[in-house]
Amino acid sequence: MIEEMKKSTVQKLNNKNITNAKRKPDWLKVSAFYGEDYKRVNGLLQKYHLNTVCQAANCPNRGECFNRGTATFLILGPVCTRNCRFCDIAPGKPRAVDTAEPLRLAQMVKELKLKHVVITSVTRDDLPDGGANQFAQTVKQLRKIDSNLTIEILTPDFKNEAQAKDIIIACRPDVFNHNVETVPRLYPSVRPQADYQRSLALLKYIADNSSIITKSGLMVGLGETMEELQQVFEDLTHSLVSILTIGQYLAPSKEHLPVVRYLHPDEFLQLEAMALKAGIKKVFSAPLVRSSYKADLFSLAE
Repeated sequence: MIEEMKKSTVQKLNNKNITNAKRKPDWLKVSAFYGEDYKRVNGLLQKYHLNTVCQAANCPNRGECFNRGTATFLILGPVCTRNCRFCDIAPGKPRAVDTAEPLRLAQMVKELKLKHVVITSVTRDDLPDGGANQFAQTVKQLRKIDSNLTIEILTPDFKNEAQAKDIIIACRPDVFNHNVETVPRLYPSVRPQADYQRSLALLKYIADNSSIITKSGLMVGLGETMEELQQVFEDLTHSLVSILTIGQYLAPSKEHLPVVRYLHPDEFLQLEAMALKAGIKKVFSAPLVRSSYKADLFSLAE
């Protein structure tokens, strides 16, 4: 009887701060942006035949970012070889690598007069190097147009292949970002084709073998516990990650994993404090934070 009462009390405490996951709270509602800068970025994407993760992943901040004249470029096509249950990017069989894409991307960056650029990609398990060379060629073209440009790349795990990791180190981006996304217990349901330890190993390898700043990202609201998040913060610190972003998971559709709960903004401040205490140098934690959201302001800030 006593044990049952204890379990009941724990359940009540766990449910205390849970917001009804069927209704999005006010702090997650964003206004639509359709200004001139938004139209300009969209027009340039069409002109140069480029993709952005902002559109492909249906990011809630894309209007704001486009109106700031920024975007996170998605290279290697809009089709992914994996099928993570949280992601809105289409899975399937990708097309051949577009070798002219790096130059077109650099030309658009030049036209936008960007000072910081973020490059990400779909996962390309069909390629021997996982797409690492396309990242390297893109960085090379960007360096040609502006040697002072800061470049952040957000990559898949490349299956932790040595060749891919060394290609990335050799191209020397300013920031290397790879998201662990969630706690290890949830990997089988959230990202079944990925591996938590593999992601940690990739981040640590880059940090151990270069001076590149390393960064990772987490989404919350999928049923993880504070204890599990604390362990992830410690794991990322051990893997020498310098920057961490934490944001609320939002289900792209009814076919994707449902939101288990919406965390209150105060809880994000608590997570930020926990991660900083664990040893991560810079933490950006808020409901609408995404791994590349305002990266030009955050990633290299003192």
